[in-house]
Amino acid sequence: MSPAYAQNAPGWNKAAFDSKSLADVAKALGAISAPVESKELLLQAPEIAENGNVVRVGAQSNMLNTTLIALVVEKNPNALATMFDIPAGTDANVSTNIKMGQSSNVYALAKVGDKFFYAVKEVKVTLGGCGG
Repeated sequence: MSPAYAQNAPGWNKAAFDSKSLADVAKALGAISAPVESKELLLQAPEIAENGNVVRVGAQSNMLNTTLIALVVEKNPNALATMFDIPAGTDANVSTNIKMGQSSNVYALAKVGDKFFYAVKEVKVTLGGCGG
């Protein structure tokens, strides 16, 4: 029996997870134009993370028809930390733990129709979580 790998899962977007910037992530997810900052997208993240191995981050989109929320860490080796498909009729509200190698801007990226929106917050990491 061979082990299961996320890279082989249906819907795996290798280009998105290999991306190095917010713009590259958005493009890999199908953005036609650059994401636009929105006050309707709320990002919850600490100002200071004591340990980059476990940073609690959440995002909530108050925009109707949000179909995807992704969390992007600007200075991580792979910028896209995670993404969530939002089924129709579901509250677009997610949270998870992510790893951060160093202090960085963290972005919430939401897809609404064929447009992408973002919110950003700087998170300072005192102990890096990606081998630091």
